[in-house]
Amino acid sequence: MTLALVAFMAWRHNVRNKTYFHWGMGFLLSGVGFAMVALRGQIPAILSIEIGNTIALCGQSAWVAGYLALDRRKLEWWAFLPPLVWLGGVFLPWVNDDYTNRVILYNLASATGATALAMAVRATGQPNEGSRRTLGVIFVLQSFLCFGTAMAMAIIGPTDAEAANFAGGAAMATGFMLTFACAHTCLLIMERSEKHLRMLSLTDSLTGVLNRRGLFAQFDALQERAFHNDRQVAVLLFDLDHFKRVNDRFGHQAGDTVLTVFARMARQFVPAGVFGRMGGEEFAAFTTVADQTEAEALAESIRAEFCRVPVSTGDAIIPVTVSIGVAMASSIEANRDKLVSAADRALYAAKAAGRNCTIIFGEAEAAAAPPPEPDRTGGELVPTLDDQIHALRRVGSLSRG
Repeated sequence: MTLALVAFMAWRHNVRNKTYFHWGMGFLLSGVGFAMVALRGQIPAILSIEIGNTIALCGQSAWVAGYLALDRRKLEWWAFLPPLVWLGGVFLPWVNDDYTNRVILYNLASATGATALAMAVRATGQPNEGSRRTLGVIFVLQSFLCFGTAMAMAIIGPTDAEAANFAGGAAMATGFMLTFACAHTCLLIMERSEKHLRMLSLTDSLTGVLNRRGLFAQFDALQERAFHNDRQVAVLLFDLDHFKRVNDRFGHQAGDTVLTVFARMARQFVPAGVFGRMGGEEFAAFTTVADQTEAEALAESIRAEFCRVPVSTGDAIIPVTVSIGVAMASSIEANRDKLVSAADRALYAAKAAGRNCTIIFGEAEAAAAPPPEPDRTGGELVPTLDDQIHALRRVGSLSRG
């Protein structure tokens, strides 16, 4: 009952998370059920035997629901098996009238509950959670203990006094295992909280993508992957054009919407790479490419997709574009700081070239030391579709002239 109170108090801090609520209900039901069983002889037999044990086994179902909620998994039908197994057999005359058979049935139901708990804490794609594996082992051992006790009693055919000793021994061993399970559940929650806090420290709170620290932390792994796959490393820097005007004209909330829309869109184009927000209206992507053509195609796909449709904030339609600077290097020569610096120079050149375009620095340009003044003509300007249409119109007007 004390553990139930603690769990309910924890649930009040975050009522949307049902984990602590289910665990609190589990402890509450177990406490009430065991109390009713202990009052045998003081209360009607149906309350002490049939209903009391049913309520106690419902506590196991609630614990299963809590572990499923911890991983945001839906409630499964097998979570209700412990009380159903008990109710399915306790009203049979040869079970209801025989204490030994009732103990055997209860242990079978409890073994079912322990198996359900082991299934609920099995691996769900959460890496580096040692406590989860230990919890699974504890529940499997508990299942074997209860099932073994039931089978031993069925084979031996003990007297009522001996059956009480079997039940007491199994209950004591189960109590020790549940104590260890509670301790490792606390460790699991601590591991999950630590992982969540670490993720928050590497994530941009507005857009949900990686922040600068998270981006840089992924570079070494990406470089190693590029080396093994015989590919080059590319750094793409994105800067939303005239973003200050967006904030001044439409408000900072609209500006935040533009940032979020761009982050969500651009991240989809680099599933095998790393994408994040460098700060302000500047974003970056670290990825592997086969050659300059692939890097150019990636950058232009993002640029064209972003400027294709204006961003709707609900109150206004905002036309926005993005300038992109790209720097490349071989997987062996790739240096994070040099590539970011080169991509930044390419981005500056893209803005100087009129914005809404892409400038690419190849391996030689990326490896070169930065000039005293940004090179506005260096790199390769990737003509946009608008540039080509404008050029054709100019040629047509000159021919007509």
